[in-house]
Amino acid sequence: MVDIAINGGASDVVRVIVILTIITVAPFMLLMMTCFTRIIIVLGFLRHAMGLQQTPPTQVLVGIALFITFFVMSPVISEINETALQPYNDRQIETPEFLDRASAPIKEFMLAQTGIDEVEFFRQLSNDEDVAALQGTELPLSIVVPAFVISELKRAFLIGFLLFIPFLVIDTIVASTLMSMGMIMLPPVMISLPFKVLLFIVVDGWGLLVRTLIMSFNSV
Repeated sequence: MVDIAINGGASDVVRVIVILTIITVAPFMLLMMTCFTRIIIVLGFLRHAMGLQQTPPTQVLVGIALFITFFVMSPVISEINETALQPYNDRQIETPEFLDRASAPIKEFMLAQTGIDEVEFFRQLSNDEDVAALQGTELPLSIVVPAFVISELKRAFLIGFLLFIPFLVIDTIVASTLMSMGMIMLPPVMISLPFKVLLFIVVDGWGLLVRTLIMSFNSV
């Protein structure tokens, strides 16, 4: 009975340590291993493209990015809960198996969004012969995560570039019009900002942007 109590207590301590560790690294996991990075960067590009300094506020943009992230990642979260978390809570699997099962859906999601070139780049930098023979979800997180982050940054900046084009056209037209009228001292931003906001409203900009962001993950 004493051995059982000791073993049970040690097992509970390990579980508490694992849970606390997950809670500690959760913000970094949210940033680096989910779609949050792409979404928040694109929203930041949108605010700068429209010429709005603090509207919407950063807290609002982060909140929007978080809820879109939870929506996109919900199938992955559900799979982790069913295949890893619930069996672990029911004491059907041990901690190493729990970590393996939990990381598999995350790896699958990240690899679906990651370019082959980025994976090969970090695979070569690792200089590990064992890693060179691995494929798909067999790859360690030390290879998958940085490759995924680089791919997300590339896609986010590409979407941001496309967002800038229509607003840049409006700025150019307004600046040219003011120059032709001799109104050199009037800042073009003061005139172009209402037109950019109006354009964004007319085309249902928020709905179009959110729909495009979500579909950019589903289409891969």
